[in-house]
Amino acid sequence: MNLEEYFQRIGFRGSSYKADLATLTLIHKLHVMSVPFENLSIHCGERNVMDLEVVFNKIVRSGRGGWCLENNSLFGWALREIGFDTTTLGSGVFTTDDFSPVNSHLIHKVVVDGKAYIADVSFGVSYQIWEPLELISGKDQPQAAGVFRLIEKGGIWILEKTSRKPEVLNPEFANSSLVNRKEMKRIYHFTLEPREAEHFFEQCHTLQTDPACLFTNKSICSLQMPAGFKALIGWTYIEVTYKPEEGMDVVDMRNIADDEVEQVLREQFKVKLLNKLKPVNKTVLYTL
Repeated sequence: MNLEEYFQRIGFRGSSYKADLATLTLIHKLHVMSVPFENLSIHCGERNVMDLEVVFNKIVRSGRGGWCLENNSLFGWALREIGFDTTTLGSGVFTTDDFSPVNSHLIHKVVVDGKAYIADVSFGVSYQIWEPLELISGKDQPQAAGVFRLIEKGGIWILEKTSRKPEVLNPEFANSSLVNRKEMKRIYHFTLEPREAEHFFEQCHTLQTDPACLFTNKSICSLQMPAGFKALIGWTYIEVTYKPEEGMDVVDMRNIADDEVEQVLREQFKVKLLNKLKPVNKTVLYTL
């Protein structure tokens, strides 16, 4: 694995760099703008594994994306190679009425000049932070997607986000369950207990095999853009444009045909699959 190859993959062209906040912020944003959050391997008859060299070849050399256990593992490796003080943490995503186990989402704590930050380059859609969040409880941290906030209670940290009103352009999707209409949403919770890769092995298997899991019920590909994000959920292609000055997010949605799926993945996400994708979009809780 080669750090320069990773830099080329995310479009980082600095001839010199150091482990400071400016570098952390830049490569975090470049990663989410270059590498999709996606679970397509599961729906191509493949399996995601937590082998860093396999992940490196998939994302860096094959131009694919990945889900959090892949994307954030790769990002953590890059941070350590640069020289950042990086600790892997486990978190649990908020579901219908509770949080999932703290081994279902992998994130990082990064300490720079004595200050701690949360780095997460792989949540996707409008819940994706573009820049690291300062690890301070109760502080509003505005970003392009909305206002993020970390809340600490008894050693447990919760990430929440205040969103803008969605403006759905296509009347066909006015009542789509994919559209988030909640102003405030809890995203995930975590503790500061350090975790090794082994902590996530069991959940890595479960997330790909459990018939009730989000990832077995929806094929997802999401990529951040300079003014929003785009996503392909099953056969539904979405582009969201952030308009904070107007207090809204413009949501453009349309369904595509089976024979358009591979073209959309290539042209919009630069993703070329080796095996045939079987798109899935069953009814489970998931919003943009």
